[in-house]
Parts: sequence; structure tokens; C-alpha cells
Amino acid sequence: MSSHIRMIPHDEATGFLKKQLDAALKRAGRIWNIVGIMSQNPRHMKASMDFYGAIMFGASPLSRSQRETLAVVTSAVNHCVY
Repeated sequence: MSSHIRMIPHDEATGFLKKQLDAALKRAGRIWNIVGIMSQNPRHMKASMDFYGAIMFGASPLSRSQRETLAVVTSAVNHCVY
């Protein structure tokens, strides 16, 4: 069995979704699948990106490199390739 969630392409996006995808493109130079998969619900996309920004760039007892290391190790343990 295979599952599929339709991602709305950047060139088909309008309104709030387009604004979010434009921001993702500016931030990363491309729209990664982890962002695109949220295109059906742009409000959740924004909340997820805001949460990520707070975790990775906000005040923390961990350095930025420690946070990046934790993200990479977690992805590796979960066999998640970005």
C-alpha cells in the first residue's frame, strides 16, 4: 500500500500559502518536501516554521551547533534523509 499527499506547487499557490512558500524559498533557496507536504494547510506550515525558528534560533542553553548536531543525529537515527 502506498500513501500520497498532494503538495500544492509553488506556481499554483495563492494568498497565504504563496506567502509562506515564498518565505520558504527565500529562507532555503528551494522548497523542501518537509515544507511542501504542509501546503494543504498553510497555517500549520507557518506554525511549524515559527516553532522551528524558535527552537533553532531562539534563546537556549544549547549553542546553535549543538542544536544542529541534535537535529542531524535525530534524523540519522530515524533514517530520515533531507
